[in-house]
Amino acid sequence: MNRTSPPFRAEHIGSLVRPPALLAARRAHAAGSIDEKALAAAENAAIRDVVKLQEEVGLQVVTDGEFRRGTYSDSFATGGISGVSVELTENRGWSASPAHGHRTARRIPKVAGRIARHGNRNVEDFRFLKSVTGRTPKITLPGPCYVHYRAGRANISRAVYPDLDAFWSDLVDAYHAEMRALADAGCRYLQIDETSLIKLGDPRAQQLLKERGDDWRDLLATYVEVINAVLAGAPQDMRVGMHVCRSQDPSWQADTPYDPIAEPLFNTLKVEFYFLEYDNARAGSFAPLRHLPKDKIVVLGLVASKAAQVESADFLKRRIEEASRYVDVEQLALSPQCGFSTSASEHIVGTEALEKAKLARIVEVARAVWGG
Repeated sequence: MNRTSPPFRAEHIGSLVRPPALLAARRAHAAGSIDEKALAAAENAAIRDVVKLQEEVGLQVVTDGEFRRGTYSDSFATGGISGVSVELTENRGWSASPAHGHRTARRIPKVAGRIARHGNRNVEDFRFLKSVTGRTPKITLPGPCYVHYRAGRANISRAVYPDLDAFWSDLVDAYHAEMRALADAGCRYLQIDETSLIKLGDPRAQQLLKERGDDWRDLLATYVEVINAVLAGAPQDMRVGMHVCRSQDPSWQADTPYDPIAEPLFNTLKVEFYFLEYDNARAGSFAPLRHLPKDKIVVLGLVASKAAQVESADFLKRRIEEASRYVDVEQLALSPQCGFSTSASEHIVGTEALEKAKLARIVEVARAVWGG
């Protein structure tokens, strides 16, 4: 049966390939060659075009491609709340470890002041997206655990937050304020991109956490509790799904299946539906889906956003059939495993034509499997 409300049978994660004209405008703005007004005009034009692309392939859900962001977390965790700054590590390269591989993320949050929501562009950006489509507009926010996982206690000021309970409380309040503001602007579909949960099942991450004084099992319980607290503040008519993201880069992100976190992920976490990455062997089998309650949905990320070939319809249908051995097919949907552009400067599939072909294939297979 086809779905007429989120999540749709054919979905995508949010970020899309930035066109060359938009990238050129971003570079010109960074260099001081054009002003904010000119950059906004370039963004608006690119968003109108990418909305048209999504509509043309038959998607019922559209995003703005995250075209106004530098990276997914800019929208809130590192741009929409006070008290948090980000240290970039690209210029220094990676911090190598013979035991754990590349161990330092590119962006390390630091909390030096009280956390609170302040005015940011999400509401304005959503209003523009909503104005240029008749389909369901979706906006994404980074998950609330990002700051703590990457920062660690050492990068969260003890002078500001001697007690981490206050840190979590302030962070949850900021998310509640953001969701209310989005709802007031007409947003009814929100996706939370949570990059921390899946890492907790990776033995490398578990060891790194142990070395900094954290037990991954304790963090799993804390993170689930925090996400539930965020979800509790969602307006009643807002549908909220969570993308469990392991990142495009296995060298420092999660290289583990869902098994270690499956039971609390599906049963303790109170999210309505999940976007799970199942594009390669790193994700493991579909067996963890047996924990999924009957009233929840999993959007299977079977289409690889970083692969240069379009998956065949038969391949995707077989994979959906395999998953349906563990969960009713009516509790499933289809998407890419992640966004098509990890940042404003890094494209995974490389071309808009390939992106469009992959999205069209998702719609084709969804119609064949579920109708509509």
